[in-house]
Order: sequence, then structure tokens, then C-alpha cells
Amino acid sequence: MSAKSSGDEAGSARVRVYSDQTIHEAFAQFLGITEQDQRLLVRYHEVLIGESERFAEIFYDYLLSYPITAQILARYQKDGGELRALINSQLGHLWQLLSGRVDRESARRLAHIGDVHYGFGVEPVWVMGAYLLYWDHLRARLADIPEPECTALENAVTKFLFRDMGLMLEGYWDATVRQVQDERNKAQALREQITSLLANLPQVLWSVDVVRNEPLYVSPSSRRICDMDVDTPIPCLNWTVAEDREAVRQAWREALAGRQVEVESRVRAPDGELRWFRRVFHPFTDESGRVVRIDGLMEDATDAKHNLERLNVLATTDSLTGLSNRTVLLDRLERAIAAAGRGRVPRQVALMLMDLDQFKEINDTLGHPVGDEVLRRVGARLSEKLRDSDTLARLGGDEFAVLLPEMEHARDTAEKVAGKLLDCFNEPFCIANQNLYLGASIGIAMFPEHGESVDSLMSRADVAMYEVKRAGLGYGFYDAGTNPHTTKRLRLAAELRGALERDELRLHYQPKVDLASGRVSGVEALVRWAHPRRGLMYPEEFLPTALRTGLIHPMTDWVLREALTQCMAWRAEGLGLRVAVNVDDTLSFHHCDLAERIGALLEEIGAPADCLEIELTENLLASDIATSSAVLERLANLGVRIAIDDYGTGYSSLAYLKQLPLHTLKIDKSFVIDMCQDENDAVIVRSTVDLAHNLGYTVVAEGVEDEEVLQLLEILGCDSAQGYHIARPMAADALAGWLRDRARN
Repeated sequence: MSAKSSGDEAGSARVRVYSDQTIHEAFAQFLGITEQDQRLLVRYHEVLIGESERFAEIFYDYLLSYPITAQILARYQKDGGELRALINSQLGHLWQLLSGRVDRESARRLAHIGDVHYGFGVEPVWVMGAYLLYWDHLRARLADIPEPECTALENAVTKFLFRDMGLMLEGYWDATVRQVQDERNKAQALREQITSLLANLPQVLWSVDVVRNEPLYVSPSSRRICDMDVDTPIPCLNWTVAEDREAVRQAWREALAGRQVEVESRVRAPDGELRWFRRVFHPFTDESGRVVRIDGLMEDATDAKHNLERLNVLATTDSLTGLSNRTVLLDRLERAIAAAGRGRVPRQVALMLMDLDQFKEINDTLGHPVGDEVLRRVGARLSEKLRDSDTLARLGGDEFAVLLPEMEHARDTAEKVAGKLLDCFNEPFCIANQNLYLGASIGIAMFPEHGESVDSLMSRADVAMYEVKRAGLGYGFYDAGTNPHTTKRLRLAAELRGALERDELRLHYQPKVDLASGRVSGVEALVRWAHPRRGLMYPEEFLPTALRTGLIHPMTDWVLREALTQCMAWRAEGLGLRVAVNVDDTLSFHHCDLAERIGALLEEIGAPADCLEIELTENLLASDIATSSAVLERLANLGVRIAIDDYGTGYSSLAYLKQLPLHTLKIDKSFVIDMCQDENDAVIVRSTVDLAHNLGYTVVAEGVEDEEVLQLLEILGCDSAQGYHIARPMAADALAGWLRDRARN
């Protein structure tokens, strides 16, 4: 017997063909339905359908007596169907059953009924139970018919009952098959969509059965990178450059031990290009804890790698001269001190600070472009006089530094190098058809003779440089006897302690403007010292003393209290400003109860936490990242906003900053002031804005001194700005007047 679909018999359900016959013909043949059977049904039709309405009611009473069929009927009625209509339909079905028809239309109608039953969730066993009721009813009707026609009619009725039930179940079966096929089609379409999606993804996804050591899946995108390796479960291992393969294998071994691992390596693509890729190995274990599968991801990290390298260059290189910057110098000085102190043979380190003579006159007279070119030429000449192991850095302005690491006869060597550096200025610098003559003053400090730390050597080289400049000597070594700052600092410390007691400190406030709306969004509180003899002193004149003596702690508390009190006074006048306060030293910030002190102060003054922003430097956070994170979490839980001040000048990265609950990055003014003239500065600002926004931070640019810079910052998407072009720091009453004037204009 064969079964196949027939387009001729397409109805509500798929109709099969048996042995090249249509289904109604096949049923008539297999059941042995004859014309005699049909004539008997027609002859006794009225007898057989007698009491059929009573039977229909009994039939539905029977269905309602079973909870599960009763639920289906209740749902039918809830959807608007009437039970009477079903009874009438049942009567029609009984009439059709006993009509003796075996044509195609009757087969299609019965298949349709089976399709409908499937849609309503009618089970096949219920169908057979219904036909048993039919049979019981019809046998009762046959009891009054005399022999031999009674037996013949009973056989005919049996055949038509089986035909009726069989065709209905055919329709039921076809509906089931159709739904299964529909689900298969949906699953196939979904598989095709997923395959297409994975083929278009730039990442390679893969899964390896590590028990059998064979790949379970590798996404189609792998073909763009390399063919799947046959002898290894790690995708593209044989295309990885030889120097990097062991790192990848080690990562794989760690994954086999149950650890999720990431590793970067170089891969030679089919077109010969060498690119960086990041692999992630994610192990899965069975119930016993054994690793049975490793899923992985492999993505191209070349562009990100190059961008990070470029940002690192920008962060460690002076953009004007191409020399190392202050960050690199301090880092290498610290390393040189550590290396010199470890050796069995005493080694020395020489640090030189150089300041150019006559540069200010050239810069002021001929302009910044000429001044910038002078600095570039100076850097180039100085570089020619130094070894590869030496470090030449531009610290800013016209100040340079030279580090001579690990020398045995450092003083003699330092004198020779200083002489060579001064020789660089014997010849003029020919710029813009003019011969420009400069000089230089070099101060030298030695490790360990003059200091054993970075700060002490920098400070003493600076003292030596200014003494050389004052005396016009060219170069000279630090001499403690000529340090004019020692007694001065002691006196300043005593006066600063009295300033706190005599209430000589003042706060000035510099506005920050939202670039999108032009609205003043907040102010930064800047401390000043109203010294009785020296007049108004700025932070750089007394904060170093406060840091050294520990006075920074009570000073920080005073600034916080004064700033919050003033903020609440402004709010009472309808000025909803947020005030930012700098926390400048490590001890003040890492003090265990800083967050608790701020919380108590907010409660005492009645100030909401979101009116305060704490500004911190990168280096302060990086000095102890674990403690920093804990303190920041407590501050953030209070609702205090947190900003990174002078971003870009520290030796940090967003890799750890993104772990901290930060709200704002303030780009240091050294990148902002000349960004319209210096493309590298503009690149740094743009990159910082983009990276900060990607991490959800707000960006503030400091040091805005002209309209051109302000407009460029707005184009680059910077959120806020502050600087002299907007407003200089001013006392609280002056700020209130400035805000009123701004509102009127």
C-alpha cells in the first residue's frame, strides 16, 4: 500500500491517495462498501434517523458528563458558540452518515471535521467513544427490522460508521502532520536566521567537546579569519604567530582547569595581514565538576589595540615637541631610583631641570607659533647630546628635564652632559628669517646625595635651577645652604595654622556652564588665603605646606562646611547650584571616616547630598585603588556626586576608573587651552569625551580661555565647560550679581 498527497483532493486537510486511488475510493474498497449497502441505507434512512434528536441530546449530555470534554464545550460557548447549534450540526452529521454517500465531497467534509476537532483539542479516544454511542443508538434502531435485511443493514451501517470515523481521523491526522511540519518550517527558518546572523557577526563563536577533543560548532565567520584547525580544538591556533601560541595554549590549559580566561594574540589572516585577536575561553562542567565543554569567542582587537597604543602615546608624549612628558619622567625617575638602590655596587642617578633664558621675550614679541617652533628645535638639539638610556622630557612651558640613570661617577658625568646641553645654545635658532639666541639654566640634583625620593629630587633640582638662573652660572648642583625655602616654609606653616584659627581663609567660586543649554549648572569652590601682609594668596602658594604639615585635614573640613553653607544660602535665593570641592591629598581622601564626616555635615547643614560634588585627581585614586573604591562607594551611597579632576595628567587608565562609581571627568586645561591650534590636544579631548560618554560619565572641560575653544568643545560633544572666558573665580556675592546679569542678558 502506498500513500501520497493529491492536489485534486486539497481541502481543509491534506488528503492522501492509496494505491493510486482517491481516499474516498480507497475507503469504499477496503471496507467493502457496495451499491447494495448504499441502497439499504437509503431504503431504511427514515427508520435509522428516528429519535435522532433525542440521541443528539443524549450525546451532548454524555460529553458534558466528562470534565475535560465539558471544558472544551464551555470554552466553545464562552467564545460565542451555542450548544443548540452543535446539536443541529450533530443531527446533520448523523443524516449524512446514513445517507449512503461515498463521494469525494463527503470525504472532504469528514476530513474537515477531523481538522476542526484537532483545532479544539479533541482527543482521538473521545472520537472513538462518540462513534460507540452512534453504534449503540443505531443497533437499537435496527432491532425492529426483520431478517434477513436486518443483518445486511447492520453490516452496511458498520461499514459506514468505520468509513465515517476513519475519514474523520484522517483529517485529524493530517492536521497533526501539518502542525508538526509548520513547527519544523519555523525551526528551519529560525536556524537559517541564526546561521545568517552568525555568518554576519565579526566575532567567531565556537564550542568544543573536550572529552572527545573535537569541535561541536564553529560559526561561519571563522572562514574570514582562517580554516578550522584539524589537529587542535582551539580555532585558528595554527594561524597564530609562533611567538604568541604558548600564551594561547596556557589560556586553554587554564580553561581546562575550570577558569574563564581571556588572551590576546596575533593571527595571520588568509590574505597575509597580521591582526590582533582576543580569545575568551568559557568552561562548562558536568555534575562531578569535570570540564566537558569549552565555549569560546574570538574577535578582532586590532583597531582597539592601535587606539589604546595611540592614546598611550598621546598620554605619555609632549604633543608639541614629541618628547616624553612629565608623567613618563616621574615614572622613569622612580624606576631609576629603585634600580640604583638594589645593586650591590652603589649607583647614582642625576636629575637635571632646565629653564630657557630669553624665551619669554621671543614668545611675547614674535608670537606663539614662533615660540612653539623654538621649543621643537631646542628639543631636537638636546636629544642629539644624550644616550638612548637617558630621558629627555618637556615639563611644560619652556622647562625641560633630563634623567641620567645608574651612573658610577654621576657628578662628573652630569657636569659633562650639562656642558654639552649648554653648547646647544651657542648657535642661534634661525626661524622666520631671524636668528634667535637663547640661553639655559640647569639645576642638578643627585640620588642619593640630595634626596632619595622623586619629590625630593624634583624639588631640589628646581631649587638648584633657580639659584643658577639668579646667579647666571649656566648649571649647578643643589646646595642645601643656598635653599631659600627652608625657613620660609617653617614660617608659612605657622602662619597657615593661625589662618585657620583667625578665619583668614576665603572661598571663591568659578561657574561651570552647560554647553547645550547655556545654563550655569554648578560652581567649583576654590580656596584663597587673605594673608594680613601678603594679600590674597592662591592655593599653589600654601597648599603644599598644608599637605606637608597635615593642616590639609582641618582645611578640607572648613572648605566643605563653608561651601555647603553658601550653597544652601544660594538655594534659598532660588539659585539651584551644585558646588564642587577638591579633596587634594591622599590622607584626607583615604581617611576612614571621610564619608561619615561628609554625611554628618550634610545632615547638620540640611543640605541634600546631590548639591555636593567631590573632585579627585587620577593619581590620588590610583595610589590605593581598593581603598579608593571603598570610600567612593560610601560617598556614592550618600548621593554625593564624584568627579575626576585634571583628567589626562595622571598615569591612569579607564580600565580601573570604570570600576569606580564616578559621575564626571574634568579634562585638564593643558589639553584644552591650545586644542584649536594643536591637533593632538583636540584628538585627546575628542577621545576622552567619547570614552567617557560610553562609560556613562559627564565631561567638563577646564581652562576655556576663548570663544573658539568653547565652540569646538560644543562640536565635540563636551557637556560643560569652565574657564576665564566664561568667568574668573569670584566671591559669593560677586557670583550672585554675575548670575543676575547673565540672566538679564
